[in-house]
Amino acid sequence: MSSKFFARVYAGTPDVQPVRRSLRSVAKAKLRASKAASVAHLAASAAVVARTSGNTARAALPPGQAGAIARSVTDGACGCDEAVAAPAVHRIHVWDLPTRLFHWSLVVAVTVALTTGLVGGDWMPVHGYAGIAIVGLVAFRLVWGIAGAAHARFVNFAPTPSRLRAYLNGRWQGHGHNPLGALSVFALLALLVVQAGTGLVGNDEIAFQGPLATLVDEARSIQLTGLHQQLAYVLLGLIALHVLAIAAYRVLHKTNLVKPMVTGWKDVQAADHHADGASHGASAWRWTALLSAVGVALLAMTFASGAGLAQDAPEAAASPVLQQPVAQQAAAPAVAPAW
Repeated sequence: MSSKFFARVYAGTPDVQPVRRSLRSVAKAKLRASKAASVAHLAASAAVVARTSGNTARAALPPGQAGAIARSVTDGACGCDEAVAAPAVHRIHVWDLPTRLFHWSLVVAVTVALTTGLVGGDWMPVHGYAGIAIVGLVAFRLVWGIAGAAHARFVNFAPTPSRLRAYLNGRWQGHGHNPLGALSVFALLALLVVQAGTGLVGNDEIAFQGPLATLVDEARSIQLTGLHQQLAYVLLGLIALHVLAIAAYRVLHKTNLVKPMVTGWKDVQAADHHADGASHGASAWRWTALLSAVGVALLAMTFASGAGLAQDAPEAAASPVLQQPVAQQAAAPAVAPAW
């Protein structure tokens, strides 16, 4: 019986025509379902992209459909069961106002000092004032780095060997200076201390004599002036590396390091939003630390200006910042940069 039945199927007898029509109907239904699934898949992809970019079109979807769409996209695209979710972004406060003011004030002071030192001549008094401003700023930063805000404290970003290894291995977590950036910070501060010190006691025998030059003998003062001039190029190199690192982060990591130093706020992914060991102390202590840092900065600038030594040299220039050497009255302008 079965053999005759299949014989009639292949022969196309009228007995099996309803069966063949039923099979064709099933095949067409599957094809329509497949096309509908493809359209739904494309719509789901568009909906997820819109949701990720913050588009409000997602709100127009029926209740419950958004989750189904996300699951269908992930199931079809990567074979996993988790829904696609846009990464959450948190805004955290990283750089306090005193740190930001210090940073940009130092940028201005160093720029003025380097420019006027290169030009020399009549600009050397401005060079001296810029140097004294740098002394005050560095003194402020040293105090603020000990007792200031969380991310400004040296202990919280000091480039220890363990932190450097973690950073190079991709395991470092933090929101302030990374360990390599911390190396740059400490190198710049140390170099500025040396530059300010050699400039204060320097004497180029032509157009400039530091306000504290009388504290050392003339031969040593001239020697330190040469060191001051040479270290200026080292300072330029460190600044260039600093700027290149900022540009590299912008291009390679899509991270804007300048904006947080302007606004104080930094956007981080939810996975990176964690406590990095920086404690935020009471506001009363913060104000005490700030006033102490400002006081130390003012004392440092007063000492650097040589105000206490002015009465010992009444024949010097009226300004306590710059004491013009006697020999420079008939001297020609310096050819080399007078850093």
